[in-house]
Amino acid sequence: MIDRIEARSAAEAGEAAEINARHERYLWDAVIRYYETPLPLARGRGQYLYDYDGREYLDFFGGILTVSVGHCHPVVTQAIQDQAATLVHSSTLYPTAPIVDLAEKIGSLTPGDLTKSFFTNSGTEAAETAIMLARAATGSQAVIALRHAYAGRSMMATTITAHAPWRSQEWVAGIKHALAPYCYRCPLGLEPASCGAACARDIEELILTTTPGNVAAFIAEPIMGVGGFITPPQEYFEIAVEIVRRYDGLFIADEVQTGWGRTGGKWWGIEQYGVVPDIMTMAKGVANGMPMGVTTTTPELASAWKGLTLSTFGGNPVSSRAASATIQVVEEEGLLENASAMGGRLRTGLEAIQERHPLVGDVRGMGLMQGVELVTDRGTKEPAAAETQSLMEETKRRGCLIGKGGLYGNVLRIAPCLNIGPADIDAFLAILDESLTAVESR
Repeated sequence: MIDRIEARSAAEAGEAAEINARHERYLWDAVIRYYETPLPLARGRGQYLYDYDGREYLDFFGGILTVSVGHCHPVVTQAIQDQAATLVHSSTLYPTAPIVDLAEKIGSLTPGDLTKSFFTNSGTEAAETAIMLARAATGSQAVIALRHAYAGRSMMATTITAHAPWRSQEWVAGIKHALAPYCYRCPLGLEPASCGAACARDIEELILTTTPGNVAAFIAEPIMGVGGFITPPQEYFEIAVEIVRRYDGLFIADEVQTGWGRTGGKWWGIEQYGVVPDIMTMAKGVANGMPMGVTTTTPELASAWKGLTLSTFGGNPVSSRAASATIQVVEEEGLLENASAMGGRLRTGLEAIQERHPLVGDVRGMGLMQGVELVTDRGTKEPAAAETQSLMEETKRRGCLIGKGGLYGNVLRIAPCLNIGPADIDAFLAILDESLTAVESR
């Protein structure tokens, strides 16, 4: 749906090796990179990325679900350029039209009475802000998160995160982890058709046995991103949130990855479950790649934050204009509907691939947020971590970039831009099919 651009010139060939060498020398070792030979990127346009040798890649991960409307979309790019030539920075000490316009627009899109926003720079900060607010509003300290969750890289966010590789230490007290609604690997050994959402009901016992009997908040992603696109059953949130509210807690919907139309047909992932949260956190796709985090809540809860606060860079004019332009594109191009339609086409293709390839154990997700879990044996569900890594190399070799996740590193995370078209969906499916064949034949 967006035209390609010309490849980079031959003069740029060889720069990739130099960039990788300098990255190795000057950045922290903990900064992970994909692929056996990391892939420096030179430029992007629409659904395509280009390396320093001029090779084109179909981007089906979108910078971790951040490039909502394609790389360098002309409407968003123009908004960034115009604002950068007008006013780049002021901090939240000074009101600006860009931040007010964006806050008003978000308030018109969020469910219920969630009309008050605080702007930061990332999903990490948005989560931190939400939990601080919930603790201030309720007077409680206990926070329930989910196993397999990921929230970012601050002390609080790392503690909420429930993946051993991402938790370097235990940081913050008061965080309790409930069972994840991971139906493919049910922690209770039950079947989805008859379990009655037992994982959600277990939250009550968690509260009664590991907290003082009241909680500040329950924070959860409508679809668990880094967890491997774990998609809860339809009744999960209605049951879980009712229990949490019964014990005086607030529900924080973490929309960092599911927001802005990603799940198809609706602006927010939690709307797919018919539950209105008390607080929402957002980031990634809001500004099509510009840094921004948002914590949105009701006027009543916003007033519970006592004392002074500000954000030096949060809601800066350039990011705010980029976010408003991104929302404009989503609305004008009908991308909520496109995400639903193309998500359906993608899902149908993935399920057909599952029938042909024994390496595919599970396909799950919503809209343009689809996960494919790879296993060495469908009976035992043994995670195919090494095969997942090999598959990513194969898709890269064929000119397509995807993500991976899951506790065992065996889930493909597939999330193209929201204005992806049918031809590119089909091209991706063909690449994935060929790549699976190559891995399974070894």
